[in-house]
Formats: sequence, C-alpha cells, structure tokens
Amino acid sequence: MPIYEYKCKECEYVFEKFQSVYDAPEKTCPACGGEVRKVLYPAGLVFKGSGFYITDSRKNSNSTKAEAKENSS
Repeated sequence: MPIYEYKCKECEYVFEKFQSVYDAPEKTCPACGGEVRKVLYPAGLVFKGSGFYITDSRKNSNSTKAEAKENSS
C-alpha cells in the first residue's frame, strides 16, 4: 500500500498515512481537526535517452534500403 502525505491548512501539521489507492482521502487533521490536503511530489522516476518510445526501436523502411545499398557496395 502506498504512503500518502497530508498537510493541515490551518495548523500546517504534516502527517503520513498508509492507504489503499481505492480508499477515500483524509479530510481532517488529527492534531486540530482542521481541513487537510494531500501533498504531491514530482515523480522520482525519469526516463531519459533513446529506447523509451516505440518509434525509437523501429527503423524507417527508406533508411533500411539505403543501408542495404551501402553494405552491398
């Protein structure tokens, strides 16, 4: 189960909660009873470089023909 972080809008108390993806988000602060919001962070996984798109692994049919001509010469 993922861990979600919440922050109170009133007292700025920050807490974490283990929740299923299907559970309803928390709405109240355990410290003061105020309204909370879920804290979102950027993704920790970044894909860089070639090979991550389906078009990167396919060769253009024209370039394949040109390569074949160069290799036969």
